[in-house]
Amino acid sequence: MLKIRLKKLGRKKKACYRIIVIDSRKKRDGKAIKEIGFYNPLNKQHQIDIIEANKKIGEGAKTTKTVKNLIKNK
Repeated sequence: MLKIRLKKLGRKKKACYRIIVIDSRKKRDGKAIKEIGFYNPLNKQHQIDIIEANKKIGEGAKTTKTVKNLIKNK
């Protein structure tokens, strides 16, 4: 099953994230199938390719709570 979730980047206390499509059995920072955006919680900045996200959701991908909220607030 595919998941749309966050991949952690940056360093301690200065984290930023990439929004990725990945197999749910892979590690959080494992190899992604596709990168569809980013999220920086420090300055509340995010960008998501909504078309690609909706395409993957239509194919059966599940989203995490955080990613779902980011898509909703886009």
